[in-house]
Amino acid sequence: MKAECSVEKFKNALSITERITGKNLTLPILGAILLIASGKSIKMRATNLNLGIEIEIPAKIEKEGTIAIRGDVLNVLFSSNTENSTVVLNEENGNLLVSTKNNQSLIKGYPHEDFPTIPGVTGETFFISVKKITEGIKSVYYSAALSEIKPEIASIYIFTEDGELVFVSTDSFRLAEKRIKIKNIPDISGILIPYKNAVEIVRVFSDFSEDVKIEFNKNQISFSFPSLYLTSRVVDGIFPDYKQIIPKNHTTEVVVLKHDLINALKVANVFSDKFNQITFMANMKKKIFSLISKNSDVGESTTHLDAAQKGEDIEISFNYKYFIDAFQSVPEDSISLQFLGTSKATILKGVGNQSFMYLIMPMNK
Repeated sequence: MKAECSVEKFKNALSITERITGKNLTLPILGAILLIASGKSIKMRATNLNLGIEIEIPAKIEKEGTIAIRGDVLNVLFSSNTENSTVVLNEENGNLLVSTKNNQSLIKGYPHEDFPTIPGVTGETFFISVKKITEGIKSVYYSAALSEIKPEIASIYIFTEDGELVFVSTDSFRLAEKRIKIKNIPDISGILIPYKNAVEIVRVFSDFSEDVKIEFNKNQISFSFPSLYLTSRVVDGIFPDYKQIIPKNHTTEVVVLKHDLINALKVANVFSDKFNQITFMANMKKKIFSLISKNSDVGESTTHLDAAQKGEDIEISFNYKYFIDAFQSVPEDSISLQFLGTSKATILKGVGNQSFMYLIMPMNK
């Protein structure tokens, strides 16, 4: 193998690919990146057995070949490289000689035959703006369970309904749902993408803006562009029937400016206890909406907010973190808080926007 390509293009592809490598002591080949030089390009492949990726970059190929190289070593080598030149990759006795204008390094290789195959996915296919996919995932993934004891809720649930692509996640304490209108989308009864994979999908696609081809079956889902192919394992499980717990009515509604609520939460959190508990209180007669927090070691704080409120008086406590996480999904200036009672779920929405809904359970005092 002998190939030459742009340092910048190699570096950019490497920074994405290396993130997908696996950190597995019993299978060190998962920490490698497979380089395939053929035709007029170099392909980079990486997999951790849950995610697999292939990126293709243009190159001048003098001799075709394949080699597997430690991804972390390659990444460190190029991360500090600011050269605006080319890199020459030359295989020597199963190792890789990397030559740039100011550096020459010999990196030990792995037997490329040991590198796992990245599966090709065949099944239902559709095209969608990659911005919509990343928007949908980012709107909900923070509320997925982090523990994989129950893999079906340590996932992002994706399905279609009434011409909308729906993204949902829950950790049993809160639930986020994002709906995005899509034309000509096939019927999707339900796809469960593992949380960790969803995070990496968002990172990989952060600099893309065009449409992505999505293909899926019961075991895998793939995302592909002309120069990039990403595949993820799909969780074999059943997501909870969450619609049964979404309340149809509420007893109290408070509308407040998002900026004011965020600032009040930040102040209240300084005085919150070890459970991050903050109390919301709405008093209809006095027309007061307040955030209250107490900590025996720090003190206590009460912040009054300008708000439009109607319904019954309420005093209810929440975990500060659960509230603050949701604001990234609400672009609107005003937020509606719909309360059902002191021991029941509360709904958070952006005013005038029905595409995002966040349900949060209260804390027991």
